[in-house]
This record gives sequence, structure tokens and C-alpha cells, in this order.
Amino acid sequence: MTALTAELGQYLANVKFEQLPAGVLPLVRNAFTDTIAVIMVGITEPIVDIVRRTLVETPSRHEARACLSSCYVSAPDAALLGGTAAHALDFDDQSLSGHPSSVLVPAILAEGERLGSNGRELVTAYVAGYEVWTELWRRDLNYHGKGWHPTSIFGVLAAAASTAVLNRLCAERAATALAIAATHASGLGANFGTMTKPYHAGMASRAGLASTRLAAAGMTAGRDALENEHGFLTAMSAAGTPDRDSPVRVGTQSYLLRHSLLIKRYPACYFMHRSFEAVVKMLAGRRLAAEDVVEVEVTMGRGQTTVLVNERPQTALEAKFSEQFAMAAAAILGRMGVPEFDDAIVRRPDIRAFFPKVKVKAVDEYDARDPVHSPTERVVIRLTNGEVLDTGPIRVIRGHAEDPLSTDELWEKFAECTARTHAPPEARRLFDLLQAVDELKSARDVPTCTTILRA
Repeated sequence: MTALTAELGQYLANVKFEQLPAGVLPLVRNAFTDTIAVIMVGITEPIVDIVRRTLVETPSRHEARACLSSCYVSAPDAALLGGTAAHALDFDDQSLSGHPSSVLVPAILAEGERLGSNGRELVTAYVAGYEVWTELWRRDLNYHGKGWHPTSIFGVLAAAASTAVLNRLCAERAATALAIAATHASGLGANFGTMTKPYHAGMASRAGLASTRLAAAGMTAGRDALENEHGFLTAMSAAGTPDRDSPVRVGTQSYLLRHSLLIKRYPACYFMHRSFEAVVKMLAGRRLAAEDVVEVEVTMGRGQTTVLVNERPQTALEAKFSEQFAMAAAAILGRMGVPEFDDAIVRRPDIRAFFPKVKVKAVDEYDARDPVHSPTERVVIRLTNGEVLDTGPIRVIRGHAEDPLSTDELWEKFAECTARTHAPPEARRLFDLLQAVDELKSARDVPTCTTILRA
């Protein structure tokens, strides 16, 4: 059995910006840029206000700005609010069976602001967290199948890893931070489609940072908490048989380059995106009503169907995890943006009439890029006039790591997400700064947004 916990601690103590592969820098810049965008568009969601009123201490230590607002809170509270807001609309990036940046970026910015960390340190911390997430995630399959939310069970360890790097913990203390974070790992798939799902990202971001603080203060934890037969990997494994023995690969290759980020174009579970976009393209502006359709058959991976459980969604939050809504949106609306996720639209009679037409077929095929997906998806629509529409195999859509958004396309999303919080020139300045986040002299130099989180 490998000494996983200790070896990850060694990696975190020794990782340096100068050692990072050149190809990761644009990916990290996009991660920071996209995450700030989705924080701004998610900041007014009810869950953010609930978390702020209920859990954020007042008065607290003035260590960091909450979501870059003029409201100062402790760094863990800033991480909590930032992570919750980033995941509030499910518009944040996707990879590793979860949402890495909505956990990592808020924790890094919050602790980085407290410490005055520069841009290179922020980037290094992000990469370190991502690499630790992947090293643990790759050791089993289908965490959703056991009911876990990978964003929070891996995110808490990744946030601890990132903030351990910012705090320059020694190898032993960094390993301890991971072991403490492993005890915090939680988050249930049963809460998908409710306010609790975005809270998963916030609580992981906060608990990861808290774990680093506790380790730095001298708290002890299991030296083999990750690989022990009663440890993290076994507890999270669906079959109870994780890979606890293979050599640790962090530092010898770049997981971020291999398992890169998918930037979302639609504010919903990514498992709906390929089929939605393919149907919109296939229809090419044509609109279908429920009475035009005999059946819509969607074929996708069993890992995806495990999550898309809301066949008859009643709310916008439930619709974010409904393939039936995705197909209705594609056929009837031709759009699936922020305005379309509205309770009134989900309950429209024409939308609801479409739901029974959609049949989802699960296949036990696993994509090497992320086993929670099938390698391809397919949608076949049979119309009452005898016509059959077939998307054919759907493998990659725009925004995927293999077909990334251009800078202009990322700016379009950023501008849309910040339309309520920033004047256009301010939004552009913030975008350009985040696209060069590695050049920051300090995390404190990211501009304050005065329009959000007012008392």
C-alpha cells in the first residue's frame, strides 16, 4: 500500500510555479475568470442570502472580501459564500465528476487576500489542489452511484491542498491538513435539485481552508487517513475496493492537462448539455410541440442518469437535473439560459406536456476522460408525421476541453454574468485582469464590487 497521505504532503510542500507545465496557465486563467463570472450571476440566489444570514459570523475577523464585495469577513466565511454563489446556478465549470473551480477559487482568493499572495502563488495553489483532487478521484469509478457528490467529497481535500500551499506548510503539516479535510468530506446526491447542492461547494471550500488552519495550529490527524483500510478512499468507494496501492503520480505528470476543464454554456447539470445542444443544432430553428412528437429517446451513460432523476420537475432547481426539461427546452424554447430556469417556465403546460415524451436509456459505457459520462450520447426523435430525427453520436460540444471556448466566447459569458453587478467597462477591466491572474502583485488587487452583498 502506497504512503498516499504522506506523499501528497511532500508534493504540496515542494510544488513551485516554475515547475508547472506551460500549458496549464491558460486553463487556470480561465478557471478564475469563469468562476468570478458565475459568482456574480449567482450572488442574488436565495441560498447565498440564507448562508450569509445564518452562518457568517457578524462581526467576524476582517480578513477577506466576501465574493469581492465591500463586505469583509473571515477568510473561511469568504470561501463559504464564494463557493455557494459560484455553484448556485450550476453554471460553474465541470471536470473530474464534479466542479473543481467553484471550490478552489473562492478558498484561494480568500486565503490569498489574507496573506497578500501574488498571482503566481494563486496559480500554483490552484494547480496543486486540482492535482490532489485528481490523484484521489482516479482511484475509483462512479462516486455518484454510491450517492456522493464528488464536488464536495474531493473539493474539501483539494481546497485544503491549495490553501496549504498558500500557507507554505511543511510536508507533515500539509499531509495533516489533508487528513483533517478527509473527515469533513461529505455531500449527498439526494440533495441535488435543491439549495443544498450549491451549499456543498461552499462548505467544502470553507472546510478545506479550516483544515489547513487547524493543521497549521498543531492539530493532529491520521498519518494514513487517505489510504488506510478504514480511511477516505474506502469510505467513498461504491464497491469498497478503491485503488489504494498504485504509485502517486502528482508531480510526475499534469492531471490538469489530461483532465481539463469544461466551461459551461448553460446553467444546468453538464450531463444535459451534449444532448440539449445537439438537438438545438439538429432542429436548426424549428420548433416542436408535444403533440408533434411520439417519443424522444435519449441514450447516455448510467452515471449521468443516476443524477438526472427529475422526470417531472416542479421547480427551476429540479429542472437543472432533468433530461426531460432539457429536451423540452431544446424543442420548444431553443434556449436553456438563466432566464429559462424559472419556476413559471418549468410549470408551463406546453413544457410539462413534453416531459412524458422523453425516455432515457442508460448504457454501461465509460468515457476515459471522465467515467461518469458515456463516451457518446444520442437523441432520436420520432414525430407523429412519421419523420425520424437522429442526432447521431454526440461526443464533444463547444466548451469541452477538446473544443474550448475562445477568449471572445468566454468574454460573452462573462459579460452576461456580470451584467447586473458591473458596468460594461468595469466588467471588461475585471475580465482582462483575471485573464492575467498570474501577474497580480496581490490577491488584494482584484477590484471590489460595491453593488453586491450590501448590508
